[in-house]
Amino acid sequence: QALSEITGMGGRGGDLQETRARPLSERRVDMHGFCSPSDFQRSPYLSARGNIASIFRGSTEEGYQAYHADKYDEDKNPNGIINFGTSENKLCFDLMSKRLTQTDMNLMEPPLLQYPDWTGHMFLREEVARFLTYYCKAPAPLKAENVIVLNGCGSLFSVLATVLCDPGEAVLIATPFYGGITQGVFLYGNVKLVYAYLDSKITGTSTRPFQLTVEKLEKALQNARAEGVTVRALILLNPQNPLGDIYSLSELRDYLEFAKRHELHVIVDEIYMLSVFDESATFHSVLGMDRLPDPQRTHVMWGISKDFAVSGIRFGTLYTENKDVANAVASLCYFHGVCGPVQHKVAQLLRDRDWINQVYLRANHARLKAAHTYVTDELKTLGVPFLNRNAGFFVWIDFRKYLKTGTFEEEMLLWKRFLDNKVLLSCGKAFECSEPGWFRIIFADKTHRLQLGMQRIRKVLEEREQEILAEEKEQPCQSEQDGKADSTDEVIFVSRHQEPTSASSSNLGDLIGLLQQQMRSSDWLQKNTAEQFA
Repeated sequence: QALSEITGMGGRGGDLQETRARPLSERRVDMHGFCSPSDFQRSPYLSARGNIASIFRGSTEEGYQAYHADKYDEDKNPNGIINFGTSENKLCFDLMSKRLTQTDMNLMEPPLLQYPDWTGHMFLREEVARFLTYYCKAPAPLKAENVIVLNGCGSLFSVLATVLCDPGEAVLIATPFYGGITQGVFLYGNVKLVYAYLDSKITGTSTRPFQLTVEKLEKALQNARAEGVTVRALILLNPQNPLGDIYSLSELRDYLEFAKRHELHVIVDEIYMLSVFDESATFHSVLGMDRLPDPQRTHVMWGISKDFAVSGIRFGTLYTENKDVANAVASLCYFHGVCGPVQHKVAQLLRDRDWINQVYLRANHARLKAAHTYVTDELKTLGVPFLNRNAGFFVWIDFRKYLKTGTFEEEMLLWKRFLDNKVLLSCGKAFECSEPGWFRIIFADKTHRLQLGMQRIRKVLEEREQEILAEEKEQPCQSEQDGKADSTDEVIFVSRHQEPTSASSSNLGDLIGLLQQQMRSSDWLQKNTAEQFA
């Protein structure tokens, strides 16, 4: 069915209204987002599943391949592509390389070179339990028997979807979200996603852009059930990728109560929990709650790739109190094991609490904050709205004013234009965003790459701005885009929506950004030069 949809699709551009008008059964996995129908050729060497897997790629994968073929290097390839698209922390290689090469890391004993318990060596599971107890502020010590170790959180999504859902069933998730989850749940388990669409407007119960509410979850769930779709689980990302939102305790409790009412499993991805880089923001783990509404259906995942800046080391962990789920997941761990020497290194890393607290986290948070400040200051200077959050490695940017017609086709053209100018970003379509024109930029990078990458972004945006102005001069009567700068522009710079006391400082930041924008857009400095005054 999916293959026939691909070959019959043509070049549909699509906007939000069109997407929502399509039945859920058609849009839960929108294959047009992952391949070009005109380029697709069914391989006689592959099964139907194999054919789908071979073309299951989107702008993210296309850009990733282009980046690896033309990677920026300050000395060897200064005109190469700068990667602001892949969510990696490139700020702490010095700290991590030094720690991972110390003598306590270099152990080679027979058990590490033999087949382990597929859920992970017990010494590692015990260390993970102690680590999560401490950093998640669990009210009671977490148990090693509830810990399972796999080679990354991508594998965890795949395994959980397979054991919690039957083929064709679905998991509920709010958009925009990290697009890799789609592949994780679909490619192995043939499990679909049902979307609770969030948007940037401040209306009704929403007090901030792209706010997740129980009402939106209820609506998406009821729509799916009305079409005969069985929804088995809810996925929560906290901190949220790509928005950077951190859910409050009351919000988390509301989401978990919603899931309990409908007997949904909750998969909570907390992979950025130690990457909250501003003291004013407080992260609350589900594992730190005094009481879980439905502990047998609550499953928490975390890994080291983000918080410890080692995405090349594939390690993820699941904490679940449900023995049936744990046993089912364990049976699939054979395919997703972590090698023994890496398990030893991870255990040693997690055990070194003094180094983590006194050295690593302090430096990492300071570096993340400085990089985030640089990129957001540049965006303010350009007059580009964005969500100013304090968690993760990313900023969610509003480029809608650079789209003339406001379609996903136009968004893709802008994305390709950035790539042609040797800077890789992630477009909103890759996150199933409901509004064309939003992009994610990764800021966790070295200063010289941030500076050059922002120069290339500035060049594209200024060229696009001039093109739109020229088009408007040729067609002065068209005003369909006049209302695009909606209420979000007034709140998009607000940095700390959880802390009302910081409103005055946020307003000052907004004012500075506005003044910078007006200075850039004004010709006063050009007409009144220093030479003229002299």
